[in-house]
This record gives sequence, structure tokens and C-alpha cells, in this order.
Amino acid sequence: MKVSVVVATHAMARFDEFREAVESVSEQTHDETEVIVVVDGDEAVYDRALALFGDAENVRLYCNDGTRGVSATRTRGAELASGDVVAFIDDDAVADPEWVAELARIYRETDAVAVGGRMDGKWLAGRPWYLPAEFDWLVGVTYPGFAEAGEELRNTFESNISFTREVFLDLGGYDPELGPHGDDYSHSEGAELGARLRAAYGRGVVYNPDAVVEHKVFAERTDVTHLLTRAFQQGVSKRRMERQAPE
Repeated sequence: MKVSVVVATHAMARFDEFREAVESVSEQTHDETEVIVVVDGDEAVYDRALALFGDAENVRLYCNDGTRGVSATRTRGAELASGDVVAFIDDDAVADPEWVAELARIYRETDAVAVGGRMDGKWLAGRPWYLPAEFDWLVGVTYPGFAEAGEELRNTFESNISFTREVFLDLGGYDPELGPHGDDYSHSEGAELGARLRAAYGRGVVYNPDAVVEHKVFAERTDVTHLLTRAFQQGVSKRRMERQAPE
């Protein structure tokens, strides 16, 4: 089973983190792993990525013509992919070496059409005392009690989710009007896609906690003001999503 992993990136300031993300996917134990890098309109980032990864056998690179936002960029990556399964990881995350193998295992052993995994936190400035684990979702980390192994969910985090490519493209990919874009840090693109998956196929995303991605939690993301803003933005995003795809 061939798995194509899409890594979307857009900013030179995050290039070192992006490089580590791509390297972690390139070094997966699953032999049939393809890396699809899509740069969202920044030609300087694309040129640097091309110089670094252009000769890698399992890495393909593409640059959007202009800035399109993360949702459209991820969907473009899936369109370019050649795998049976398309998976997604953020450019500030690092995949466990067994990540793709664990995603693929669920597809082989079940009739799943979508599989997601667990997000662990890499607390670069230490974990703040005022952030309880139940609120780890604010920084893109799986919180206690999120789900049981094998449970079908509406969605997992967008940095650790996969679909059969046929199903993802049949659904039309992520809604380009949702998700971070420029100065708009809205979310809910994964929830909205999961709602469409359920409506079209009557299926959810199978949760495998052994498919692990580590999310880097930078110091600024644990600032109280940032956390409050992030919580408010999440609420706005959920309300927007409910209007578009009520359940």
C-alpha cells in the first residue's frame, strides 16, 4: 500500500521546522511512502526546499501560483499524490518513524476509509502550569479521553489524519474557505470535511493512538493571551462550520 504524505508550508521563518517535518516523513519505516511538499506561493521557500530535497527519490515538490491558504494547499497535494492513501502532517510537527506504518496497518486490517492518530506535545518552553491537559487541544495536542483505539470519529487533528485518496478527492478535499489563511487563523476545516465524510459514506475516521505525530508547542503558543484568542477563534470556527455543515 502506497501512502502519500502531504506537507504544506508557506513561510521562510518556519523553514527549519518544515525541514525536520519532511525528514521525519522521508525516514518512515513504511517502504511505500511518498512525500508531497506544497509551498503556498512563496517562491523563495520553494527554491530553498528544492535545493534541499529536489534530489530525494521519494519527495515531490510543487509551488502554488499565489497564496491559497492551507486547506486549498493540502487538497492540491492530494491531487498531485500517487498513493492509495493520502495523509497530512503540519510543517511544525515530527512524525514517529512508525507513523505511516500504523496508519497503513488499519487500512489493511479493516475496511476504513479514513484513519487518524495521536498528537503528542513537544513543549519547547516547558509545559505551563496553568494549562490543564484537558485543554491541550488549544495547542494541537491530543487530550485525555479523546477517543478509544478503533473508535470512529468525525475527525482527528489535521496534522495526523489520512484518507483513501479516492474518497478524499471524491469529497472535493478541504473547504478552501475554512482553515488558516493569511492573517485569518480560523479552523474547523477538518471537522467540516469529517461531517461531509459521514454524510456521503456513513463512515468516520478510525482512531489509532499508536500512529503518533509530535507537535512542537512554541513558547508564544502557551501565552495566556494567545490561548484565550485561540479558544475564541475555535468557537467562531465551530459556529461557522455548523452553519455550513450542520449535524
